[in-house]
Amino acid sequence: MRYLCSVFLIAFFVSACAAPAPTPPTPAAQTEIVATTPTTQAPNRLITKSPDSPTSQPSLTFDGKYAYDEYLLSQMNFGARPAGSQALRATGDYIVAELEKNNWQVETQEFEYRGVPIRNVIAKVGVGQGPPIILGAHYDTRARADQDKQNPDAPVPGANDGASGVAVLLELARTLDKAKLKNEVWLAFFDAEDVGGLSACDLRVVKQQKPTALCDTNEWSWSIGAQRVAEKLQTKPEAVIVVDMIGDADQNIYYERNSDKELQATLWQIAEQLGYRQWFIPEFKWSMSDDHTPFLQKGIRAVDLIDFDYPSWHTTQDTADKVSAASLERIGRVLEEWVEGE
Repeated sequence: MRYLCSVFLIAFFVSACAAPAPTPPTPAAQTEIVATTPTTQAPNRLITKSPDSPTSQPSLTFDGKYAYDEYLLSQMNFGARPAGSQALRATGDYIVAELEKNNWQVETQEFEYRGVPIRNVIAKVGVGQGPPIILGAHYDTRARADQDKQNPDAPVPGANDGASGVAVLLELARTLDKAKLKNEVWLAFFDAEDVGGLSACDLRVVKQQKPTALCDTNEWSWSIGAQRVAEKLQTKPEAVIVVDMIGDADQNIYYERNSDKELQATLWQIAEQLGYRQWFIPEFKWSMSDDHTPFLQKGIRAVDLIDFDYPSWHTTQDTADKVSAASLERIGRVLEEWVEGE
């Protein structure tokens, strides 16, 4: 997750955004409290099929512990996973295998950006059932811990900023009740999100392949993979929800200012119904440029679920012990209810 736009931007797509300060920015002096009721009544997403229905199958429910043990820790076992690295390639292969195991139709988008190989992974189910809804997360990690005062040139482990969102999507791939889905659903795993402000020289794979003097030293933008997905869309999605940095044990999910307000209100209403109001705080705090931004710029409803109150952001301390299974579960349950009821 990335750089912060001024909260005084007239619109989210104005390009007057700045890279983060050496420490994560502080919230505005006054937070804005907003009611969670959407402008139109949200459908009841807590209704389940009758167990007497002959077509009913035993339903799985999102399991935060399973997401942590099976999916988050498996990613961490690959080590740091910057764009273009062999570790990220192996992580992508792992993601594809897990999705196929759970009977999702898997596609990849492979391309080069300034000489570095990039690969998005997109899983689909219910193809042709109407405009898709997209749940997205980036699976790369930052090549340099530029917020780490002790080790700024070391790679970021990326437990929360990287692995947490992927763990949520993979657990949803396992537990979503496909019989309840009314829309085509995509799970999008974006490459090259966490590369903003870096260059090809910062990516370890490039340093190993050729002398630093021959590297492309031009700074990259953020969300390269998400930009490509947005550019290649053939059908306008009904909605996009990005999950980023949502695993912090001290979880606080605020409204992100650039996100679609009605969709935000719907998600926060579901969270309240599930008893999660303590963690889903109905106040605006951060303005983010993240993987939801390319979709917003195309007029697509999009929301960034992000907890930017995370001291280990872009440091070597972004490790698995900072992530909580309970935090993963809260995010997963909200998305599960929304997707199955959408």
